[in-house]
Amino acid sequence: MNTSVTIIGAGLGGLVLARVLHVHGLPVTVYEAEPSPTSRAQGGMLDIHEENGQRALEAAGLTAEFRGLILEGRAAMRVLDPAGTVLLDVPDTAAEHADRGAGGRPEVQRAELRSLLLDSLPEGTVRWGGKVSGVRPLTGGRHEVEFADGTSVTTDLLVGADGAWSRVRPLLSEATPAYSGHSFVETWLHDGDTRHPAAAEAVGGGSLMALAPGKGIQAHRESGGTLHTYVALARSEDWFAGIDFTDAAAATERIAQEFEGWAPELTALITDSDTAPVLRTLTTLPIGHRWDRVPGVTLVGDAAHLAPPNGEGANLAMEDGAELGQALAAHPDDVEAALAGYEAAMFRRGAAAATDGEELYELMFGDDTPHRLIAMFTREPAR
Repeated sequence: MNTSVTIIGAGLGGLVLARVLHVHGLPVTVYEAEPSPTSRAQGGMLDIHEENGQRALEAAGLTAEFRGLILEGRAAMRVLDPAGTVLLDVPDTAAEHADRGAGGRPEVQRAELRSLLLDSLPEGTVRWGGKVSGVRPLTGGRHEVEFADGTSVTTDLLVGADGAWSRVRPLLSEATPAYSGHSFVETWLHDGDTRHPAAAEAVGGGSLMALAPGKGIQAHRESGGTLHTYVALARSEDWFAGIDFTDAAAATERIAQEFEGWAPELTALITDSDTAPVLRTLTTLPIGHRWDRVPGVTLVGDAAHLAPPNGEGANLAMEDGAELGQALAAHPDDVEAALAGYEAAMFRRGAAAATDGEELYELMFGDDTPHRLIAMFTREPAR
């Protein structure tokens, strides 16, 4: 294949695509707006699913290396009520069996997985500080990408792996992200077992969900005893705009007020944070978002099928990257056929995952939470 491939965005989807192309001997360049691999925190834990994320890493030839990143036991899960009573506890023994490689959904740190993918690429594949200022179509399916520093590149195949606010998406679609109705507020407690023992005991060995209609406290035990929490609230954008997140103490107090009367070991995940609370506004593209085939350009991951976090986003992005890379390798002389086949399958799985995600959010934050959610996990009739 003599086609030049340019990927915008060095997230997991873009990097898996780059790695699969490299495995097949196909040249590729990735442009990332961040100035360096360590310039921004990469988030917390990811459960890597057997049916998509693990298959993508296998296509990238990185299964053994991936296994070395797994944090055993972190797939354990518990559901608590606001009083701190444990309603569902999936023990570590079951989780560890999956973590050791027998399928399942083992947990890894997102930053470590991204580093693994970066290290698997030849030096110079990723160009840091490549902030896109504009893209425009040329003749013959080629595109020009302009960068904020005044430079530009021309490419035969342009792939937008640049997330929710993709600069590549407008070449294909007029869709823009809309507020989902939910936001997360992110907190971190470090050295949990020593400095925050009650909260650490509540979280347990893996993940915690304490839920009520329209709100919830979700936490995960990460490496080094870190307790990483996402506080979920179904509130309007205007409601969150009324909170000054530059004033950490005031913002923490305001968010904690929404959980008045909850068990102190749960609210401590908010009030005892070792970092300032960070607002994560959740946006979404329309379910079933798709476009007509446009020569020389396509999308992967959130750029194509953005949905609120439901455990599938990273896995779908990696699957997109692997599937697109394999399609291009299988059709080196017919790129448009490769893109058409890739997009048809990607549209279906993106729509299915977004639909499942909507149903999950209703189970987690709807009027019957957490009982319908527990019924789903235990396969018992909801009460």
